[in-house]
Amino acid sequence: MCGILLTVGEAFRRDFDAALGALGTRGPDARETLAHGAALLGHARLAVIDIDGGRQPMTTTDGRLAMVYNGEIYNFAELRRELEAAGRAFATRSDSEVLLAGYLHWGQAVLEKLDGMFAFAIHDRADGSIFLARDRLGIKPLFWGVHGQGFVAASTLEPFFALAAFPKRLDAEGLRDYLAFQTPLAPRTLVRGIHALPPGACLTWRVGADATVRQWWTIPDAGEAAPRHEALVAETDALLAQAIEDQLVADVPLGAFLSGGIDSSLVVHYMAQAGARPIRTFSVRFAEAGFDESPAARAVAEKYGTEHHVLDAPQLGADALAAALADLDQPLADPAYVPTWALSKLTRKHVTVALSGDGGDELFGGYPRFLDSADRYPDSAARRALRMMLRHGLAPGSLTRRALAGAELLLYRRVELGDYPGSRKDLRAYLAPDVARAAHPESTLQLWRDLAARHGSYDRGALLRADLWTYLSENCLAKTDRASMAHGLEVRVPLLANALQERMLRLPASVHFDAGGGKAILRALARKHLPEAVWNREKHGFSVPLRTNFAGPWHDWGDAQVAAAATRAPWLAAGALAALWREARLGRGNVRLMYTFAVLLSWLETHPLEPT
Repeated sequence: MCGILLTVGEAFRRDFDAALGALGTRGPDARETLAHGAALLGHARLAVIDIDGGRQPMTTTDGRLAMVYNGEIYNFAELRRELEAAGRAFATRSDSEVLLAGYLHWGQAVLEKLDGMFAFAIHDRADGSIFLARDRLGIKPLFWGVHGQGFVAASTLEPFFALAAFPKRLDAEGLRDYLAFQTPLAPRTLVRGIHALPPGACLTWRVGADATVRQWWTIPDAGEAAPRHEALVAETDALLAQAIEDQLVADVPLGAFLSGGIDSSLVVHYMAQAGARPIRTFSVRFAEAGFDESPAARAVAEKYGTEHHVLDAPQLGADALAAALADLDQPLADPAYVPTWALSKLTRKHVTVALSGDGGDELFGGYPRFLDSADRYPDSAARRALRMMLRHGLAPGSLTRRALAGAELLLYRRVELGDYPGSRKDLRAYLAPDVARAAHPESTLQLWRDLAARHGSYDRGALLRADLWTYLSENCLAKTDRASMAHGLEVRVPLLANALQERMLRLPASVHFDAGGGKAILRALARKHLPEAVWNREKHGFSVPLRTNFAGPWHDWGDAQVAAAATRAPWLAAGALAALWREARLGRGNVRLMYTFAVLLSWLETHPLEPT
């Protein structure tokens, strides 16, 4: 696991070392640079496999290709054997060398052979071309930008801010997505001209030509009949066991996040089944009963005899909040980021790699919102009449929600702010008029609409699939990546292994739902393998109590962010923001939206942006 940087262009050479240094926590074990034709490649390494031999940047034996790579390829041993049979020789035991040799042998088709998490950049000295790729579901991040005749690619946005020659201007559409979904959605970022490579995508570029982005992998539609529930549970049991066994490969100490929920508890079960010893587990204990899962985590730790470590959430005061947010390369307003950051800090004191249960809810239908579908909200004559009145200004915008039906109501429920004039979700109410126009509020939900339409309609299956390249990739996985890599901790997500993706996504979404709700397959496995304390209780989210914190330990911090808004973000509507904070500081109102603005203002303190 590492931080990678690649630049082409004289304008970026002077600041290259500083830009690579911005990735230092992602790769604390080594930092190396290679001049390769017109390109500079930099690598900050967290050594996990072949500690002595897997150094980067890595070149082919003839020197034509140079690569920087971040991730883990779990089937690299199998690919190595295939390449050796084709006559390729290897000098190291690393997955990095297998990836580079595979690209040399198969070209871009190597992507279809990789089972793992990855983001990499390859420079071809012969023709000056660049090739970038990101894994199927965006477990690992990758950003890129073109300026003048130059090109930059990096693991995070942070190196771009260290490059003086790269402009830093607000991207209004990226801001729109952030305020709507608490995170920018690929390909947008908060900075105009810097793009997130989408999940499952690759890019080619050379001087004098436009960058070309294509999807090398697309989310499959359901095309197979559902097997008997018992048979599918048994099949998934075997797939999970194999995925977790595959992801235990490491030359460094390894552990697991253990929240006490079904997903992370099953990961620990399969680690024990695979013979992992010792098993070190890590969890957070909250004082508030509605947030605390530590008793269930303790029951799992006791069953499997793990070496269990617990972090008390009362330690997550304003200082911890500020430190956690300082490690974000762009704003992310999921409150779960803060305890994940603190948990990663604790975990890194004991291990270098941790397995996580991320992806279980998205792939196995675990969120309550998946119980929704467009047909649950039928249209009516009254709703149609109210919509007509709203369009002609004959009814107040506050009635917007009552006027919506079907897919439009589903989408309304999904966003925090959007194209809903006069309603409590009106994006325009919080932005200066010129920025609001540039943000194109009418396009807020376009990516969701496109993804749902691609998979048929707004039924459970379409909504589940749309989440994979939005909420999962750009929120959940981004949260875990930034929180863990801030401390040089590699986190693996075995519930998103290729074999599990391919099997679950080929089946109708109905296999995940029964009378007990969603995640029927994993609940069945939990009843089979785990203590009752894990599966016989209501689902908990992993987050922090915002109302309690805004009215208590985060009160002064929130005051400071709002007070600085006029200078850091003059394009925000000061009156609307102040009104939002007056309620939130008392533990009332829309505290989630207030947290979204506070995180943005905190980030802008160290990442100032010119107006759009």
